[in-house]
Amino acid sequence: MHPEHGLSRSQFEALFRSEYKGMLYFAIRYVKEEEAAKEIVQEAFINLWEKRESIDPLREVKSYLSASVRNRCLNHLRDNKRFNGKLLSLGGLLPMPSNDEHNQMEFRELSLQIKHAIDELPEKCREVFRLNRFEQMKYQQIADHLQISIKTVETQMSKALAHMRSRIKQT
Repeated sequence: MHPEHGLSRSQFEALFRSEYKGMLYFAIRYVKEEEAAKEIVQEAFINLWEKRESIDPLREVKSYLSASVRNRCLNHLRDNKRFNGKLLSLGGLLPMPSNDEHNQMEFRELSLQIKHAIDELPEKCREVFRLNRFEQMKYQQIADHLQISIKTVETQMSKALAHMRSRIKQT
């Protein structure tokens, strides 16, 4: 193997050691199940190893790996029918539902509705919502981060969710 082409065993092992845990957390955020996430990440690494000779180690291998894990997570969710497009959009995961032009149009419209609904929230309410939904912070973490009471976080989240439900059209 030419030294400038392909991912060596030592490079692969170093990548596995440095990225496995982060990729696992990344996958858990999508599929919400540790065992499924472990399987997804292992499959992504196996796929990377199988394609090692065509991988340029000087390029962003981590980006390739992240995209592989993300796509496998979305496939898992689709195949297990455990997702609702609106819920994933609210979670910031925003997958394109299919190549069908009509679905893409509906998806873009829904994404825009969600963005507008979030933008309409009062500043503090919007900040609490974003920290919970996009940063996956727990209520206590948000309270500590913003130096407010947990009761205030609960109230703001309740207002945000009620607003989001009323603004997002049911399909």
